[in-house]
Amino acid sequence: MPEEEEELSLGLFEEPTDFLPPPPQSHFATYERKLEIVDPKSIKMKLVGKSPLWGHLLWNAGIFTADYIDSHPELVENKRVLELGAAAALPSLICSLNNASEVIATDYPDPDLISHIEYSFNELEKQAKLSEYKVKGYIWGNNVNESIYGSKEPLTDELKFDLIILSDLVFNHTEHHKLLTTCRNSLKRSGKCLVVFSPHRPWLLKDDLSFFETCKEYQFKPEKIDLINMKPMFVEDEETAEVRSRVYSYFLIPEW
Repeated sequence: MPEEEEELSLGLFEEPTDFLPPPPQSHFATYERKLEIVDPKSIKMKLVGKSPLWGHLLWNAGIFTADYIDSHPELVENKRVLELGAAAALPSLICSLNNASEVIATDYPDPDLISHIEYSFNELEKQAKLSEYKVKGYIWGNNVNESIYGSKEPLTDELKFDLIILSDLVFNHTEHHKLLTTCRNSLKRSGKCLVVFSPHRPWLLKDDLSFFETCKEYQFKPEKIDLINMKPMFVEDEETAEVRSRVYSYFLIPEW
């Protein structure tokens, strides 16, 4: 073999110095419903391999929310439901099994993230009859009507929501006002928001809880539902394990 060809063959399969590994592959998570008589019993969700928005995990808050809705189906039955920051969209999937009139699952308008949520709905629909649903990209604080229905006008009372779900979103401290703007503009006076979260950064728990003070500026009254402990999402120091295991849940009640 000529010397030039030998040098070329030796370097042919070497990775260039700027080589980037392929992104993590999509994966699946399964949720087992807690009630004895439900169909389907298991819900399988397709998740992105990795997301800077943390949409690649099934969070404890989402599991608690799903459990709560299954145990309180009157919260969604014949109601219009909006989920913000849906990620795995488990609460939305559960709402669609509990006879909501319409379920809108939203997250940041990343095509990969949205397509994975759509996949989970499509697969679940093969197993059970679902409520009418939409999966949409949405940026908090923007006009919901424009993002979901293509109209720049404010939402009419008819299109406003009976329940808005915020599952593990309050850790985004800079986004509290945008989240509450969306809730204020999109919720019926007779509706409520369901807010569930865990303090994944214990040293910022005070900032997490500040959401429930800020909500008063938007004429919402916070009502605590429960505080339970679940296995922490991440393996970290034992000193903070109890705090990180907490799952807080609240309703926001309109006072306008």
